[in-house]
Amino acid sequence: MTRIAISGHRGFTAEVEAIVDHAVRAELTPYADGSLVGISCVADGADQIFARAVLDAGGRLEVVVPARKYRDALPESAHEAYDALLSRAVHVHQLAHEESTPQSHMDASIEMVKRADLLFAVWDGLPARSFGGTADVVTYAHETGVPVTVIWPEGAYRD
Repeated sequence: MTRIAISGHRGFTAEVEAIVDHAVRAELTPYADGSLVGISCVADGADQIFARAVLDAGGRLEVVVPARKYRDALPESAHEAYDALLSRAVHVHQLAHEESTPQSHMDASIEMVKRADLLFAVWDGLPARSFGGTADVVTYAHETGVPVTVIWPEGAYRD
């Protein structure tokens, strides 16, 4: 069994989302042997792209929910996909935080990395814009010895 966690950027245009989706699916191909477990917070952007790709590859999805009010803090346009992916999770790990904050997001990322054999980072390589961003998660993974696969395909950009 291979357990892969995801950290990555949000707020992609439809064009960039398609590019990232293709790249994530290509990186997942070697693991699509029926023993794949994807671990995600299923936020908009990289998290949802990854979660859909894991399920489409025949893998199982585990979700780490950073806070009780996490869904409310996501863009409304992400709610439907969040609910659908959450309903398909084989395990949901709810953290004790009430509010969706940078600290709750980092705590959720730490929890995901602790449960993972590998971290996929949909990351432009730049410093985090705020605490708990992808750069911080990559640093934590490196510090704890969890391998990181950076996915940033040509043509990808952030707002």
